Amino acid sequence: MILRKDCDFSDTVLSFISQILMEEDMEDKTYMLQESLDLQAAERSLYDAIGKKYPPSPEPNPSVYFDQSSESPDDYCFSMNQGLSSDHLVDPPWVNNLPDHSSCNVKTFPDYNCSQSSVSSSSSLSNGILDSPLSPLQIVDLYNGSQSIWQFKKGVEEANKFLTRSNELLVNFEVNGMFSAEEQKGESSELGCKVEKNEQGQYSPNGSKGRKNLYREGVVDLEEERMTKQAAVFSDSPLRTEMFDRVLLCGPNKGEQSLAAYRERLKQETSKKMQENVQSKGTKGSGKGRGKKQKGKKEVVDLRTLLIHCAQAVAADDHKSANELLKQIRKHSSPCGDGTQRLAHCFANGLEARLAGTGSQIYKAFVSKRTSAADYLKAYHLYIASSPFSKTSNFISNKTIKVKGEKAMRIHIIDFGILYGFQWPSFIQSMANREGGPPKIRITGIEFPQPGFRPAAGVEETGRRLMDYAQSFKVPFEYNAIAKKWDSIKLDDLKIDKDEFLVVNCLYRAKNLHDETVLVESSRTIVLNLIRQISPDYFIHGIVNGAYSAPFFVTRFREAMFHFTALFDVLETNVPREHPERILIEREIFGKEAMNVIACEGWERVERPETYKQWQLRILRAGLQQIPFEREIVTRAMDRVRSRYHKDFVIAEDSHWLLQGWKGRIVYALSCWKPV
Repeated sequence: MILRKDCDFSDTVLSFISQILMEEDMEDKTYMLQESLDLQAAERSLYDAIGKKYPPSPEPNPSVYFDQSSESPDDYCFSMNQGLSSDHLVDPPWVNNLPDHSSCNVKTFPDYNCSQSSVSSSSSLSNGILDSPLSPLQIVDLYNGSQSIWQFKKGVEEANKFLTRSNELLVNFEVNGMFSAEEQKGESSELGCKVEKNEQGQYSPNGSKGRKNLYREGVVDLEEERMTKQAAVFSDSPLRTEMFDRVLLCGPNKGEQSLAAYRERLKQETSKKMQENVQSKGTKGSGKGRGKKQKGKKEVVDLRTLLIHCAQAVAADDHKSANELLKQIRKHSSPCGDGTQRLAHCFANGLEARLAGTGSQIYKAFVSKRTSAADYLKAYHLYIASSPFSKTSNFISNKTIKVKGEKAMRIHIIDFGILYGFQWPSFIQSMANREGGPPKIRITGIEFPQPGFRPAAGVEETGRRLMDYAQSFKVPFEYNAIAKKWDSIKLDDLKIDKDEFLVVNCLYRAKNLHDETVLVESSRTIVLNLIRQISPDYFIHGIVNGAYSAPFFVTRFREAMFHFTALFDVLETNVPREHPERILIEREIFGKEAMNVIACEGWERVERPETYKQWQLRILRAGLQQIPFEREIVTRAMDRVRSRYHKDFVIAEDSHWLLQGWKGRIVYALSCWKPV
């Protein structure tokens, strides 16, 4: 950042504004003088008509109106101010900062006559107003002239608002790319500012290395505005760090060993907290009489029943009952409590937003707030350590592509809903070690457009990260980013070649496509027809097994509550309550989805999951046939879940679907298809 103290930007602009306004004011003064002379002539004729002698008076002195002895036009304003009351003229705050002109320059102010024949400015002006034999009407004219001076000052004050809020000019040359390579190393000769880098690698003015900027406090607001604008241009997190490698890559030294240690630490912390809670409850109830008294006063609340009753009141538009039930729910729920309390807090937010009619605005705020890849990675690390859902799906999908395309030298993966692309670094790593050399990998990353001026920023950042991994493993790689509504994508956008092994991958994102309740030809049908037109070698499809896409609100609310109860219970059983990444998952992911399900309708409701049996009928109608996964891959996945994760996780098969769930409830389902 460069800060120039001796900058004349504001002085030059103020001088120009003063010139323009003073020229206009001169015209007003000339007109006012002519009016004064006309008024005297009218008075003289009136005196002649009534037969009286007109009192002698000197001709109006132009110096009263135009103080030509002032050193500059700016001094003229000050001399006028001395002769008038302070109630009418108030000096603006920029008066003391006006430029000092030693003499009147004809080239700069061509309309001013700079002769020295007039009387002195300040004394003659004040005496001219107070002692002049002019009539009261003439004095009123003169006062009206002073009003135009006040208007002049006011105009310059308004113009000053459009300038920088400091006399110094702040220029961010590093961001705007105005430095050449030589200027970044040393000095900027054109601007006359010495620029050096401090210890943190930042530019500092006047060669100061690491010293505090003396002018920084005066321009904090302006710099903050610039920084917020830069956030729309530059990435907010590094593409790849050691944390990315430890979480996303496989191998005993990085992925599996680190994940196993993290999972064990979570188990120990969770069991310790549960024991502390049990001991604290036992201590509170150890007293005899006092314990009985407390037990009698303890209030037992079924939050799920309260939520359903509140949803029924909201559906009936009964604001009074809904608000009373919401108060009870708020009293017993908490974003930091147990799983049921957190679920109730999350769903109460949705009910309150629906009751107030602000659901769509809140959901748009959720979508606009893009979580950085680094923060999402921490949440993803916690999620795969505490539950096998995502880890198992990625394992089966990657292994299927590797086994089916073991002889292909060109592999093209079209990933609908790639997001941050966390699935693919381990796949690139495994393909690098393939016998016969790695194939050329092409990935077409498809995402919904991101709100703002750069709708493809997120999916493009994912491509740069995957390119970095491919270069580190020396795997030929090509990436194509598409940020469109999925039902508007055409076959030509995918750039398909004939001599390549083609796989379409879509894991748990098809729930965001609209169904027949919004469009006669739903977006799901359009996308499935596109996949049939692509004619891939394999289509790997993962879905969220939910029944909360019904158009009836109470039915949808009840099914959504059952589904999210399982998800909150997974975290409650396997993750400590105060873990920051758990809070991020529950607020940014579960909370956003629940808000959309509860508080949004029509086009704005994009969370519309269906059961795996409903999806099976859809895909069959699109002209695809289901094929089973390799038996060895499924067996290895089941063994991993049963040996490494909590005993209440469910993994099973049904009609070639691989089902995953928690305590008997199926949450996710995975399948494989190919064209008929």
